[in-house]
Amino acid sequence: MLGRARLLSVVATILAGALGVISSTQTWVVVTLADGAAHTVDVAGAAAIPVLAPLSLATLALGAALSIVGLLLRWVFGVLTLVIAVALGILTSLAAFATPVAAYAASVTSTTGITGTDAVAALVSSATTTPWPYVTLVAWVVLLAAGIMTLATATRWGGTGRRYRTDAGAAGAASRPRDAVDSWDDLSRGSDPTA
Repeated sequence: MLGRARLLSVVATILAGALGVISSTQTWVVVTLADGAAHTVDVAGAAAIPVLAPLSLATLALGAALSIVGLLLRWVFGVLTLVIAVALGILTSLAAFATPVAAYAASVTSTTGITGTDAVAALVSSATTTPWPYVTLVAWVVLLAAGIMTLATATRWGGTGRRYRTDAGAAGAASRPRDAVDSWDDLSRGSDPTA
């Protein structure tokens, strides 16, 4: 299990972030207006929670970077993952279970031109939540688990390998015959290959 901890943490973080980005474009709430014609307004996830798309993109970046960082940044990224998971979990829970007027007020205002929380609440006859907030809430639970796993196993992950180290090229060059490219590299480093 510990051998796969890095892979599981990275994949879970990236998948949660991707689902958050997708969810931000989907309809979360369908609002029916009490205007006589019972018009409906579809409220996207990004309108219900304005920070959903930016924090989901940040989660994607954290997941991608988590695959190559060292120990200190693993700890930092693990804590950031937990903070994002808790913040988005709370906001998504409010949108899913309570459906406050603030979640759909901007969409109703842009459709009708009526502003103010009380005026919007008086105009809305019902607000129905779609499955998307609940699916997204599951993604934040997975993200929370990924953050906990990152913090719990960060010290046991292997190194990133020679390909990300700056001294790897010099060690590889010493084991083979020198060519013109090596001479140019020496010049780039400031040493004279003819000396």
